[in-house]
Amino acid sequence: MRKVFAALAALVAGYASGAFVGAVLVEIFSGNRHDKSLEAVMTAAFVTGPLGAFTGLLAAIFWRGSNS
Repeated sequence: MRKVFAALAALVAGYASGAFVGAVLVEIFSGNRHDKSLEAVMTAAFVTGPLGAFTGLLAAIFWRGSNS
């Protein structure tokens, strides 16, 4: 049960950090002038957030696997 909670925590933390980083990167590097905030939110929600969640899950699996 402990591994499940660690995996869920890693998913949530990874999604949040990925979404934050994605939104910041879009705000900095996007040339879009009309709807930059919408672009940042959609990129964070559907691209960098899930990538961060997957990365966090992999990190939890490998970290928990090496410490078991």
